[in-house]
Amino acid sequence: MKEMKFKTNINCGGCIASVTPHLNQIEGINWKVDTENPDKILTVDSDKVSEQEIIEAVKKAGFQINVA
Repeated sequence: MKEMKFKTNINCGGCIASVTPHLNQIEGINWKVDTENPDKILTVDSDKVSEQEIIEAVKKAGFQINVA
């Protein structure tokens, strides 16, 4: 699996709850957010999804995201 990392502003449990439905709609990925990291790193493991698809899903949820 390919690991992709993104800097986000997903910084709390409530934020994770908001983005979860958007990321869970994407089939074939495993993801987690490290809210302890100052850059709030979103890590996505997938062989089937592009970085752009992840970026669009997170932005649709109302959060900022950049490739780390």
